[in-house]
Amino acid sequence: MIKNMRPLVHPSIDDITVEGILHALSDPVRVAIYAELAASACATICSNFLQVSDRSIPKSTLSQHFRALREAGLVRSERHGVEMRNVSRCKEIERRFPGLLPAILSAHSVQATARAGDARRKPAARRTKAA
Repeated sequence: MIKNMRPLVHPSIDDITVEGILHALSDPVRVAIYAELAASACATICSNFLQVSDRSIPKSTLSQHFRALREAGLVRSERHGVEMRNVSRCKEIERRFPGLLPAILSAHSVQATARAGDARRKPAARRTKAA
């Protein structure tokens, strides 16, 4: 028998705030997760994000990130067996705050591209001889 799980809470579109969205997307891992979800045409399971921006994300931490995104109203989550399927609420949020998410996601993309370029240009650390 499966024990009772708490119901997932999704704020109504009228309860979503700019401050809540900005807070949820202020974390680099969460904004990377959300950018991928927003670009996806279908529901995505949480375990697809165990690797984000070349970093391994523990399942417990991933759950916290998805909870923050859900509570901010950015995603809608649904349990399917042991998996959690997530979809972005971009269209709903676009109607409430026109242009907000495209601006944030565009800025994230510019920043991610710049960081990737910086990482490729950095020379390997030199070893120095012990004195």
